[in-house]
Amino acid sequence: MTMTSTQNSGGVLRTIVMMGLIVGTLDITSAFISFAIQTGKNPVTVLRFIAAAAFGKEGLPDTAMIVWGLVFHYIIAFSWTILFFTIYPRLLFMQKNRIVTGILYGVVIWLVMNFIVLPLTKLPPLPFRPLQAFIGVSILIIAIGLPLAFMTHRFYFGRK
Repeated sequence: MTMTSTQNSGGVLRTIVMMGLIVGTLDITSAFISFAIQTGKNPVTVLRFIAAAAFGKEGLPDTAMIVWGLVFHYIIAFSWTILFFTIYPRLLFMQKNRIVTGILYGVVIWLVMNFIVLPLTKLPPLPFRPLQAFIGVSILIIAIGLPLAFMTHRFYFGRK
């Protein structure tokens, strides 16, 4: 791997920020659309749910819950982005097929969030629903896994 001009520390930070904003926005937009279609309710409820993980269901006034939900969402999206960006050049198998890598990363995110992170929060356990799981995994693959695989590969290896 040869270093390019975009791989200096400013280029790395700028790239991670852009990737985090892109995948975070794709993810929350997908979650909003999915929630609105499935429930017919205001998609801002998704942000309240995210904040409730830290503060409980009635933890803060409504506006604060929405703002904190958005903050937590982007912290999580940036965490997954930084992890992917860091491990990608070190794990050669990830570089072989960006589509498979993106799919697997989306699945890993879903598994970790649902079986490790969420049980540690103030949210009550949610029943497993296969359709909801499929939709959730699909959103993470399409909104986070695949974009990260392609953008990270392009950063490290150019257009090849």
